[in-house]
Amino acid sequence: MTAEEQLKTDERLMRMALAEAEAARQKGEIPIGAVIACQGRIIARAHNLTETLTDVTAHAEMQAITAAANQLGGKYLADCTLYVTVEPCVMCAGAIGWAQIGRVVYGAADEKRGFQRYAPQALHPRCTVTQGVLEAECRELMQQFFAAKRK
Repeated sequence: MTAEEQLKTDERLMRMALAEAEAARQKGEIPIGAVIACQGRIIARAHNLTETLTDVTAHAEMQAITAAANQLGGKYLADCTLYVTVEPCVMCAGAIGWAQIGRVVYGAADEKRGFQRYAPQALHPRCTVTQGVLEAECRELMQQFFAAKRK
């Protein structure tokens, strides 16, 4: 796949993650969405459910990893790519590492809670990271959500 084709694929799948984030927002959840693709096929979609489930671990990434593992029938997701609208937190990065996800693509950085700042080695050593895909849209959704909360 050429770099241009990869970017188009990344943007298409990030738009699906953004749709999940919007679903979270509509439920009053922090608007973060995730999609996991494996060998060109979407195997999981999820969004934050921490409020709905009253569970601080119910982040979009955690929900997507569980769904993907169930779909594939195994806990390792080495051939998969996780698309998530916001940089994973340390907890999620740990789970991504344990699942051995091969690639992570995220939209907006999270300077306060993101793994790159606190645990940059948490992912599996073979995992590659692409950041900033549809960054403006991902950041704007978060900013709008929190601005509305402050009103």
